[in-house]
Amino acid sequence: MKNFANIAEEFFGEFASRPEVIVSAPGRADFLNFLNTHQDYKGLPVVPVAIRLRCYAAGALNRSRIVRVASLNFKKMGEDYHDEFSIDDIRLAGGGWFGDYVRAVIKSIMDYGRRVHGMDIMIWSEVPIGAGLSSSASLEIAVAKLVSELCGLGLDKRDLAEIGYRAEHDVMGIPCGRLDQYSSAFGGIIVLETRPPFRVEELRVRDLTFVIADSGEHRRIISVHPVRQSEINEALRILIDEVRPPRDILKHLAYNYYDARWDHIVDLLEPYLGALPEKLANRIRFTLRMHRSTLYAIELLRGAEPSMERFLRAVGEDFAGECKIDFSDRLQVMGAIMNYQHILLRDLYEVSTPRLEDLRSALLESGELGAKISGAGMGGAIIALARSMKSGEEIRRACAERGYELAWVSMPDEGARKEIS
Repeated sequence: MKNFANIAEEFFGEFASRPEVIVSAPGRADFLNFLNTHQDYKGLPVVPVAIRLRCYAAGALNRSRIVRVASLNFKKMGEDYHDEFSIDDIRLAGGGWFGDYVRAVIKSIMDYGRRVHGMDIMIWSEVPIGAGLSSSASLEIAVAKLVSELCGLGLDKRDLAEIGYRAEHDVMGIPCGRLDQYSSAFGGIIVLETRPPFRVEELRVRDLTFVIADSGEHRRIISVHPVRQSEINEALRILIDEVRPPRDILKHLAYNYYDARWDHIVDLLEPYLGALPEKLANRIRFTLRMHRSTLYAIELLRGAEPSMERFLRAVGEDFAGECKIDFSDRLQVMGAIMNYQHILLRDLYEVSTPRLEDLRSALLESGELGAKISGAGMGGAIIALARSMKSGEEIRRACAERGYELAWVSMPDEGARKEIS
């Protein structure tokens, strides 16, 4: 919905005033899954892409200490779509209430040391909820951008990203990493270092085409992350207390998944994993193999020529032996990495479902170069790499014919922006 005149009318109908500014922020997809899915909370670099599905927010100051919020998405669904709270006493309502994201963002901005005024906010989003495309992050960043514009705060992209992260992680208590918020704030394709000072490298790749297809099987991120994090912590405890590898490895381990320095032991830990229960060993294998293949994918994004030797080191002999790749075709190599990382998610992290596998098969059979889970898994979307917008549209139609009607074709999109004032 991008008819801003209609939005102004909707806004007037809700708040009896006109919006002063309209902003937007993009959703996020796990680009080729070498962005290190499920790795940002482990302190490892991630590579997200911002997609052309955006969350919009319109707003106006209301000369009070009250924030009033309306969601056009929930209004369309016939659900409760109003929220109202005082900025002098911000409390979360709980129960998955959409207004809590707005409350958390404004509290995060105030905790950031910035002054906020009462305002009216209208939200509408193209990003499907629960599909692994960062619907919550795009909402957080859009609201933060709107508040910055209305209150003259001058928040830059990093400020917006940190405010969105703190809103979800610190205020709402959801165990997320920074991937989603930084992707939505910065846009395009970035390499995000998830340890302080959280460096961001904005890659100049703009000509890649993706098909993002929603399985219709929705999950809440809070149901996935804590379980896997607990399993990794238990694996680390066994390694440290019982297996006790050599000191040059042990010094990089820790009892917490974030404190372990995975990047220093990516090629050293495998010989000691046999002493762990198989499920826990696989969680560690996932972490190491995902990171190794991500490093090679980043090389390709920065312009390195594909190499059979580097590909073999990145994905291992078993997978490489099953691939028939033309190494003069960069897209084909990146698609293969994408497929490899999906297998890691499916077999070693166990976050796929039969419906996700069926959707992925539909994408690959329709001509995609590679396809993998987008987001935490256990439902949500599959993101695939296409050769062009034209082929992407053909693949999207093929998915619809197979019953997966919610699918989009997208190139990388820009980050949080002011649309109109």
